[in-house]
Amino acid sequence: MARIASGELDTVFAALADPTRRAIVQRLLAEGELSVGDIARPFKVSTPAVSRHLRVLEDAGIIERRIERQWRFVRIQPKALALAETWLAEQRQLWTGALDRLEAVIAARTPKDSKS
Repeated sequence: MARIASGELDTVFAALADPTRRAIVQRLLAEGELSVGDIARPFKVSTPAVSRHLRVLEDAGIIERRIERQWRFVRIQPKALALAETWLAEQRQLWTGALDRLEAVIAARTPKDSKS
């Protein structure tokens, strides 16, 4: 298993800990690149508050921004999400193995029903 840099992973999970930021990420994943105004529209928070959320996501490497004339666009940066996905897959593999071993121990200790 590859070792994942703890600091990077902590930053990604901290950024995703907020429901508004997760909603932003989900929207970007579903719809692709969006303008900052389009991202802010469905939220019941101010545009500056959305900008602060975007800054956290950007600092974590989850999104990247680009400027085209007067428009600001945001898109997902897959590398950071791949980092979290890799870590989760490793954890799933460890837990699956542990639960399989536990199941085998329980099965070995459980008396079999004998039909005579």
